[in-house]
Amino acid sequence: MPLDIDRIRAQFPALRRRVNDHPLVYLDSAATSQKPSVVLDAERTFLEQHNAAVHRGAHTLAAEATELFESSRERLARFLGAAPEEIVWTAGATAALNLLAYSFSNASRGRGGEPAERFRLGPGDELVVTELEHHANLIPWQELAARTGATLRPIGVDDAGRLRMDEAVEVIGEHTRVLAFAHVSNVLGAINPVAELVALARRFGALVVLDACQSAPHLSLDLKALDVDFAVLSGHKMLGPLGIGVLYGRRELLDAMPPFLTGGSMITSVMMERAEYLPSPARFEAGTQPVSQAIGLAAAVDFLDELGMEQVHERDAELGQALVTGLTAIPGIRVLGPAPGEPRVGLAGFIVDGVHSHDVGQFLDELGIAVRVGHHCAEPLHRRLGLAASTRASTSVYTTDAEVAAFLDGVGRIRAFFRA
Repeated sequence: MPLDIDRIRAQFPALRRRVNDHPLVYLDSAATSQKPSVVLDAERTFLEQHNAAVHRGAHTLAAEATELFESSRERLARFLGAAPEEIVWTAGATAALNLLAYSFSNASRGRGGEPAERFRLGPGDELVVTELEHHANLIPWQELAARTGATLRPIGVDDAGRLRMDEAVEVIGEHTRVLAFAHVSNVLGAINPVAELVALARRFGALVVLDACQSAPHLSLDLKALDVDFAVLSGHKMLGPLGIGVLYGRRELLDAMPPFLTGGSMITSVMMERAEYLPSPARFEAGTQPVSQAIGLAAAVDFLDELGMEQVHERDAELGQALVTGLTAIPGIRVLGPAPGEPRVGLAGFIVDGVHSHDVGQFLDELGIAVRVGHHCAEPLHRRLGLAASTRASTSVYTTDAEVAAFLDGVGRIRAFFRA
């Protein structure tokens, strides 16, 4: 059944706002999504009724908190087609990617012993990324290369922003140890060919890291079926709270990796000279955990599951096509990424000829329309496309056809307003 957008919107308190005396049209969900009441209530109920430190204490609240925390992990695992032991809570996707990079760095210095040897890097080894990555999936690998002497190699994009698979075949080779790439571009809305890239990496035994931040809110994910070794996602982009993210990793890999953060709750025993660590996921969850945020993210996953991710994806694809088709029809607008009719999520980056993206954003904000402006933490991609910045509109399950129409009408008035 088609999604009941009116019923969905009624569950998002923020969408009742007015901005500059206009109804809020929120088209910045790729940056952070709005939260339904069930997510807000889940966090509030935990803090009001069950608040306690998890995995510590024998009292009732501690037991309740631990049960809620771990059941949230189980719910995320089901959503991603994974086992609970393969789900590590982090502060966000950026933290998850840094966890991987620093763990590999520790392995390269001999930490973790023989099981961690497969993560050891040095001169002659190569880390492969793409030219369209978010900085969070680029800079950690830059730093890892600098610490280990490995080489960072990019796969380029063409003038339309499409990943150059002919170049990927040349770049991914016998020296490739890690291939890290985004499932969906946060600038272009393009869906990258995961199966083809994974097959190239498997040919040479390279580890595959998938940035699923922009795919998790829009596509039905089965990480086992995708055959990736690691994946990261961000809770606040998929209707969940801020400050919570997920690292997925195949269990045998996580158990072999040396920890990144150390301290309480991730150990089996501690002596004055050394410590021994728990298996995953506990070995990567040192200290105080984002308990209420994890519970809120599980509520967001339940919300999406109730809608049905196939229906979410179908609706999202419709909105993406409406955005790109409408923008393409406006004179003086250059749309980035896939052309109308080509697969994309509900996200469209664009340029208004003669008008800076920040002016575009301010003009639309006067109409109550929220969009993102700048390089969207993807400066190398913008540089490759010959741009300093762009404007991005992005949708979610609560976006209406009328909001897309209002946005397109606003964009159509920009060049005349600025006399471009």
